Amino acid sequence: MKEICILRNPIQNYAWGSPTAIPELLGEPTPSDKPQAELWMGAHVKAHSEVLVDGNWHPLPELMEKSPTEILGKRVTERFGAKLPFLFKVIAAAKPLSIQAHPNLDQAREGFARENRMGIPPTDPNRNYRDDNHKPETICALTPFWVLNGFRKVSDIVSQLRGINPSGISEEVKDLEAHPDSDGLKRFFSKIMRMENLRQKHVVEEAVGVAERSRGEDPVFEWMIRLQEQYPGDIGVLSPVLLNLVQLQPGEAMFVYAGQLHAYLEGTGVELMANSDNVLRGGLTSKHIDVPELLRVLDFAEKEIAILTPKEQADGERAYPWQSEEFRLSVITVNAGVPYTSPDDRSVEILICVSGKASARDLAGHKVLELKRGTSILVPAAVRQYVIEGEATLYKASVP
Repeated sequence: MKEICILRNPIQNYAWGSPTAIPELLGEPTPSDKPQAELWMGAHVKAHSEVLVDGNWHPLPELMEKSPTEILGKRVTERFGAKLPFLFKVIAAAKPLSIQAHPNLDQAREGFARENRMGIPPTDPNRNYRDDNHKPETICALTPFWVLNGFRKVSDIVSQLRGINPSGISEEVKDLEAHPDSDGLKRFFSKIMRMENLRQKHVVEEAVGVAERSRGEDPVFEWMIRLQEQYPGDIGVLSPVLLNLVQLQPGEAMFVYAGQLHAYLEGTGVELMANSDNVLRGGLTSKHIDVPELLRVLDFAEKEIAILTPKEQADGERAYPWQSEEFRLSVITVNAGVPYTSPDDRSVEILICVSGKASARDLAGHKVLELKRGTSILVPAAVRQYVIEGEATLYKASVP
């Protein structure tokens, strides 16, 4: 396979998804019949893209199996085999996602093998590990995007907890104040997550009552109230107090490391990650929750969240700082008379147009594909160099 091709991508219809954001991106009728949460561009075993070749649609995994070096490139094939190492998504959150974390590579391999030995079917909703890979990820905002990501400084957590004054966990708060380190935070968090449901409910109701009286003073209070409205009594309602609350502006991004507790709250963005669907949930969801397994993989270090902005790489392309060997995210902007020409040393790439119109042209084969908002393409490694012309913004997933 030696030409640029159009992709057709699966959509995940999760309850927290938006009925408008992804259909509008794809130019389809709105609202959709079901909430559309994620558009997947890639070759995950759960759901894979199809590639338009010679007028017919072909599963991307099958094409890679037949022609791994042509599609992925020699360097990628030697490192990852005949597998696409990343999964590229558009994510549209109309409601908050669960508080969750992803395992590191060793934890994923061990957990996947353990659940296989237990005979848990791959599609069982109570399964934690759906593959044997880790899932570091980058989220980049297309609209203002609210995120919870990583534990706050312990001193800030204690101050916030004192502010909302939940007497039902006063002893736990005292212990955390006396031991303001990762061990103290782990002990505190483990205790509140393992409290029996009625006690959790009382603690949450008490804290939200204080938040309601101070609603306009801090977005932490606003998000506690909103989470309580959707998941009444869930201990995850306290997560804005415990985790860094950030609003990404369009074009801003952040990285989520293995073991980092996080939740996407609201907004539309592009998300790029290692090719995995392993999620360990702790609350704010009707899906499977496994608190002991979540606690086993969590990193309880304090985190100061870095907001990532893209840096100039070449004319028209800016790349976000990357911290993963599997993927790199960049944004391409073209204007009339200012095209983008790809490097000639490149491997597999997936691009999606998020605004405007453009054309992609293979400099060797001279094939031209028209791109509009919502169009995604696969550029195999065998395409030595290509040009994008027009007026458009595209996000690109590649392998560093």
